[in-house]
Amino acid sequence: MADLRVSYMGIELDNPIVVGACSLSKKIDTIKQLADSGAGAVVLKSLFQEQVQLEQEELRKELEHYQHLYAEAQSIFPKVEHGRTKEHLYWAAEAKKAVDIPIIASLNALSTEVWVEYARQLSDTGVDGLELNFYTQPIDPSLSGDDIVKRELEAFAAVRAAVELPLAVKLHPYYTNVLHTARAFDECGADAIVVFNKLFQPDIDIMSEQESVSRVLSVSEESRVPLRWAALLHGQVKADIVASTGISSGLDVAKMLLAGAGSVQVVSTLYKNGIGHLGNIKRELDKWMDGKGYANVADFVGKVSKKSVEDPWAFERAQYLRSLLGFD
Repeated sequence: MADLRVSYMGIELDNPIVVGACSLSKKIDTIKQLADSGAGAVVLKSLFQEQVQLEQEELRKELEHYQHLYAEAQSIFPKVEHGRTKEHLYWAAEAKKAVDIPIIASLNALSTEVWVEYARQLSDTGVDGLELNFYTQPIDPSLSGDDIVKRELEAFAAVRAAVELPLAVKLHPYYTNVLHTARAFDECGADAIVVFNKLFQPDIDIMSEQESVSRVLSVSEESRVPLRWAALLHGQVKADIVASTGISSGLDVAKMLLAGAGSVQVVSTLYKNGIGHLGNIKRELDKWMDGKGYANVADFVGKVSKKSVEDPWAFERAQYLRSLLGFD
């Protein structure tokens, strides 16, 4: 049996299969199931500043809805306020106590001050690390791509200065220059770079002629995007590279590790195949490694990265030209 242990942000994992932030990791019972099924670590469902603000506003409206109808309503009942982050923080602390595998908190905020405030609060729960989930919707035409990246780097630097936890940054594939952005976060002290975030896109219901939102699960073909960037990033940054999106099997994991990722995140495949599928992924990776004669994961990580392959253009535009020439 192969040794599947890897390092994730300096944290030793029993295997490179990490459950990404999702609704599966928002309940203690399912977190226990994830651990029992073989997860190397679990990233908790993200704490979103926007969600806290929305819940605060909804509670305020609910409490004030009838208070002016009866004079007594303004004095009889005690003042009730939203707990803000308290519920999430309690759950994060309980999740850490419930399992022996590493627990990583996840955070998305709008302002630097809140990034820092929430990061400090999560740090106090005892979690092993923190993943900063960056995505700035570029809807302001006066902002350049550089402006957006600068804001995110400033937020990251402030969090880095405020907490001692290992920090991962979860990026999206829509930066003007992914390599430049990843290197900038690396130079600011990121311990891991996750490529990429799964962004939910808006849709339109043509029958009601209204905007709608639907959750679309990833498929294996989508894994080629993080595979390319893992291969390009390997050897270019000191931070660990983590591949995410479309990883469904042990062979998918093997591909990402060969490309240069040190670990992977899985989500969609667990919704499709159940939490127990984690065991199948782990066994398939172990079987592949045994068949190849690899004793440790480190024996082959980055073996097929841009840095290691004979053709230096393999993961660049030449691959696109080659595919055009190869198909009728």
